[in-house]
Amino acid sequence: MEDFLASCTSGGCGAKIAAGDLTDYLKALPTTKDPNLLVGFNTGDDAAVYQTAPDQALVNTVDFFSPMVEDPYVFGTIAATNALSDIYAMGGKPLLALNITCFPERLPKSALSDILAGGAAKIQEAGAILAGGHSIYDHEPKYGLAVTGQVDPRHLIRNDTPKTGDALILTKALGVGIILAADRAKVGDAEATEIAIASMQQLNKYAAANFGQYQVHACTDVTGFGLLAHGLEMAGDDHTLVLDTGEVPILPDALDFAKEYLTTAGGERNREQIGDRVDLDAISPALQELLFDPQTSGGLLISVAAEDAADLLAAIHVTDPVARIVAWSLIGKLNP
Repeated sequence: MEDFLASCTSGGCGAKIAAGDLTDYLKALPTTKDPNLLVGFNTGDDAAVYQTAPDQALVNTVDFFSPMVEDPYVFGTIAATNALSDIYAMGGKPLLALNITCFPERLPKSALSDILAGGAAKIQEAGAILAGGHSIYDHEPKYGLAVTGQVDPRHLIRNDTPKTGDALILTKALGVGIILAADRAKVGDAEATEIAIASMQQLNKYAAANFGQYQVHACTDVTGFGLLAHGLEMAGDDHTLVLDTGEVPILPDALDFAKEYLTTAGGERNREQIGDRVDLDAISPALQELLFDPQTSGGLLISVAAEDAADLLAAIHVTDPVARIVAWSLIGKLNP
């Protein structure tokens, strides 16, 4: 269905508003002083968390975007997987989901049915309930979910609470944005594209299911801002993240495409937003592009006590075999 993708000016998490711009827009919003709001928008975390009882809190997120693949059903699975990921990144369990749907009148209605069916399949796989949604006509198709989950506040995981000495695990390979850009430009490799699509369809449910057995101090899912920007959010003002780039998992052909200057607008926005906060002097230009590359439905970046890292990685490998330890020791700020 070529019109499905051709009608979209951007797709996936690469369409996200740049992090710096978004921060400026949010400055006008009032801050909420409710002791039960454990996580709001002020920390840039993956979801909002509201405590309802001493041992229970609701985790809420919303995520949607336009297509990045031709197959409407596959698009639905990817968009739903991406939205559900925010709940897992907070250490939560998804309970119910609401569809968010924008659809052009000119496209076949069967395409919309396929999108919704793909999303429903992933919601079911997550063990959550599809409880409704909202739909409108639009010039471009868009789909995603508003998801409500639950978490014990005592086991809530934030994106900015790592501890000095932690190791960092990345559960999915990088390069989704560049591989999809190559495919859309008709210069991609079919096998590489299929591997990237399979990665985007993999729920982070399975990796997150291991958290309770280990000392996980922080977590975020790596999506539109790329590994470096999400890593900077995790490091915050108190830590320095030193990546072992030789261990960063990369999707097949992604580095070759980057060497051929197949980059993305989202990756360039990420580079501009990060500025001089990252030392890239020893990193090749192609690998830099992968570190900035916007990931749609990317993996989890997990900050775990170093003594638990190898065991947690082994547990994650059962379902996510490409996961790697990408940093062995989170250190204090180099320039306090």
